[in-house]
Amino acid sequence: MKCFSSSSVSLFIFLCLCFESVWSQNVSESDRQKASIPPRGWNSYDSFSWTISEEEFLQSAEVVSQRLHDHGYEYVVVDYLWYRRKVEGAYHDSLGFDVIDEWGRMLPDPGRWPSSGNGKGFSEVANRVHDMGLKFGIHVMRGISTQAVNTNTPILDTKTGAAYQESGRVWYAKDIAVPERACAWMPHGFMSVNTKLGAGKAFLRSLYEQYASWDVDFVKHDCVFGDDFDLNEITYVSEVLKQFDRPIVYSLSPGTSVTPAMAKDVLGMVNMYRVTGDDWDTWGDVKSHFDIARDFSNANMIGAKGLTGKSWPDLDMLPFGWLTDPGSNEGPHRFSRLNLEEKKTQMTLWSMAKSPLMYGGDVRKIDPSTYDIITNPTLLEINSFSSNNMEFPYITTVKSEDQDLSLRRSGKEIKTTFTHSLGLTKCTESKAIGWASERLNLYLERICWKRSLGNKHLAPFCVLKRELYFPLDEVSMYQEYHHGKHHLVATNRLKFCLDASPKRKLTSKEFKRGTFSPCRWDSNQMWELNPNGTLVNSYSGLCATVESSEDTINSGGLRSWIATGRKGEIYIALFNLSEQKTVMSAQASDLAKFLPARDFRDFSSCEGSEVWSGNAVEITQGRLSTAVEMHGSALIVLKCS
Repeated sequence: MKCFSSSSVSLFIFLCLCFESVWSQNVSESDRQKASIPPRGWNSYDSFSWTISEEEFLQSAEVVSQRLHDHGYEYVVVDYLWYRRKVEGAYHDSLGFDVIDEWGRMLPDPGRWPSSGNGKGFSEVANRVHDMGLKFGIHVMRGISTQAVNTNTPILDTKTGAAYQESGRVWYAKDIAVPERACAWMPHGFMSVNTKLGAGKAFLRSLYEQYASWDVDFVKHDCVFGDDFDLNEITYVSEVLKQFDRPIVYSLSPGTSVTPAMAKDVLGMVNMYRVTGDDWDTWGDVKSHFDIARDFSNANMIGAKGLTGKSWPDLDMLPFGWLTDPGSNEGPHRFSRLNLEEKKTQMTLWSMAKSPLMYGGDVRKIDPSTYDIITNPTLLEINSFSSNNMEFPYITTVKSEDQDLSLRRSGKEIKTTFTHSLGLTKCTESKAIGWASERLNLYLERICWKRSLGNKHLAPFCVLKRELYFPLDEVSMYQEYHHGKHHLVATNRLKFCLDASPKRKLTSKEFKRGTFSPCRWDSNQMWELNPNGTLVNSYSGLCATVESSEDTINSGGLRSWIATGRKGEIYIALFNLSEQKTVMSAQASDLAKFLPARDFRDFSSCEGSEVWSGNAVEITQGRLSTAVEMHGSALIVLKCS
C-alpha cells in the first residue's frame, strides 16, 4: 500500500500507517478469513494439555496480541476438554466429569471459565479476544458425548427452540448415537451420530449454531479424520458452516494414516486438515514429517480449494518453549527437548511446505531464540506467499579432506548402522503380531519382538515389564482402568518407559530420542500384551510393530525443498537429517529440471545468502554449497538477474 501524504491529511496518513503495520505482508482481512494463506496462531494443547483456565488463556492471548500479531499470528485456540471439570479423578478419557446443557451440548467448565455462567458459554472470552485484535478458536470432538448418551438428553431443534420431533415423537441422544463408532483414542468420551437421521443432523446443527453464537472464528474438529474418518459428519458440518453469515475456519484433527487420496475427499469442505498425528518435541517426530510433506506436495494439495477459500495440509503445532506432556493433568512444567538446530529444521520445513503455523509452547514464557525462529520474516514470507513448493531430491554431499578423515575414523563412511524402527498400526494387521514374553527370573520378565527382521546384525528389541504401583488413595480408580496393563522400561534405564504418542500418532523411529522418557502415569505409557502376540497401547488403541532401518548419510539423511518467491527469488532449504555435520550441495542444472521456466545456467548471474547465519553462499562451477549441522537446516535465498 502507498499512502499519499500532505500536512493537511495527517489523520489519513495515520490510518494508512496503522493499516500497513497490521501485517507487513499486506494481507487483506477478507483473504485471511477465507484461509487464502495458511492460518497462523497459538494453541493451548502443547503447553496446558486440557487444564487451561480462563485467566491463563487470556494472559496468553494478550501476549500473542502484543508480540506475535504483527507477525501474522492471529488465532488463539482453546484445545480439548474445556468442558471437563478439573477435579480429582478427571483425566483425558474419564467419564462423568463434563459440563453439558439440557440438550447434551458441551459448556465451558465454570470452575476454569468463570465468565461462562448463565448460559454465556465462550461469548465473553471471544469478546475479550476480539478486543485484542485476534480471532478465537475452540477444539471440538466428533458426534455426541457418552455422558449425554447415558443421560439421554433430548435433541434441540434450533428452528423451534424446542425438542426435535419427527414421526410423531421426540428424539433423544440414544436415538442418534452410534456406540460402535466411539472415538478410538477417547472411547469413554465421544461417539459418532447417525447423520442419515434428521435428529442426528439437528444435533450437529445445534452444536455449531451454539459455537457461532459465541462468536467462534475457528473450529478444530477432532476424531473425524485419518483412522477415525467420518466423511458424513465432516460433510454435514461443512454444510452448516457454509450457511453462516460470518466465516469460521474449519480444521480437521488428528490425521494418522491420512493419504492424499483420503484428503481429496474433504477438499472444498475444510480449510486445514492434519496429515499426521500429534507432533511432540522429539527429533524422531520432526524427521517423520518429511515423507508426509513430500507426498502432499507431489499430489498438488498445498493451497488447494477449501471451504469458501483454500485448504492446507497441517503438519501440527510447533512444540517449542515451555511444554507439558501428552495426556498430562498439569500445565507447562518443562522446556522443549528439541535443540536449537532441530527447531530451525522444523520451522523451515513447516514454512516451505506451507503448513499452518500454530505455536504450542507457553507463550507467556517464550524465550528469545524461540521467538526469533517463529517470527523470522523470511520464513513467514515463504509460508504465506511462496509458490511451486516441492521437495528437491538432487542434493549431494561435498566432503573436505578433514571430514573424510573424521568419517573414516568413526567408521561411518564404511559401515551402515542398523537400528530398530518402532511404529503403531491397527491391531488387526498381521505386522502387529510378533511380541512374546519370557521370564528371566522370579521377579523379572521381559517382552521382545520375536519376529525375524531379516538382519543378522541387529539384536532383538526387548523391554522389561514393570508392574504398576498406584498411590493408596487412587488404587481403585487406577486399577480398574489399567487392569492388565504395564509399564515397559528400557533394559539399560529402568526409570525410562516406552512411549507411544497420543491421538493415534506413529511413534518416533529413533529409540534414543523420544521413544523412552521418564516414567509417568500417562496412558500413552501403558501397554498390554495380548495372547495373540500383539502389544496394544492404552491411549491410542493401536499396536506396536518393529522393523529394521538403515541410518546412513545417503539413505534419506539429506533432504531439500525449493520454492519461488513473489519477487522472483528462489528459496532452497537444505536439511541434514543425519548424525554428523555435512556440506550439502545443489547444481544449477538439477534446479532447472524443477523450475524449467527459469534459466539458471551455471548460477553465474545469481547471488545467494543463508538466512540463519546471514552469510553469503559459496557458488562455484554451477554448484552452490554450504555446511549444515547435524539435524540442522540451511535456508538459501537465491536472487538471479
